[in-house]
Amino acid sequence: MLDIGCGNKPYEKLFNKYSTEYVGCDIIQSSLEKVDIVCDALDIPVENDSFQTVFSTQVIEHVGDHNKLIQEANRVLEKGGHFIVSGPMYWHLHEDPHDYFRFTKHGFKFILERGGFEVVETLANGGKWATLGQMIIHTFPSFIIKYARERQLINVIFDKLDNKYYNDYNTMNYVIVAKKV
Repeated sequence: MLDIGCGNKPYEKLFNKYSTEYVGCDIIQSSLEKVDIVCDALDIPVENDSFQTVFSTQVIEHVGDHNKLIQEANRVLEKGGHFIVSGPMYWHLHEDPHDYFRFTKHGFKFILERGGFEVVETLANGGKWATLGQMIIHTFPSFIIKYARERQLINVIFDKLDNKYYNDYNTMNYVIVAKKV
């Protein structure tokens, strides 16, 4: 498995259970020195068809040429391999100034199919109520940071509303599982 944009490898324990080798790449070495290959996500120095799975979470919005990122994931994957990619639909500006894109589920499908993948599954993370709760937290950051109990209360209230009246037309994030064709 290759993790593009691995940072400090927060999923390492999980992936080690299910893969024989877990390799992480990132543009800089992480604070815990977890990055195996320091490189640009658009030019990963590995052989073609090297991995069965490529994972990239919350990276695609920070890459100026997301089509090239998808091409690179396709290049390093074996035929029939899976690309698991996630990115925000709603999230405040972050990693400024390197925050370039937001994708709908249709946008993800379009760019992945154009890049040689078949979308197998699309998962929305949170519905309209969870997104609204997150927007409130992002809109009043100094208030929320000062009053942690209020932040917890916002999360509880909007999570309950999301569970009761779930609708993902306004979600925070998408996770897409795609297969190399």
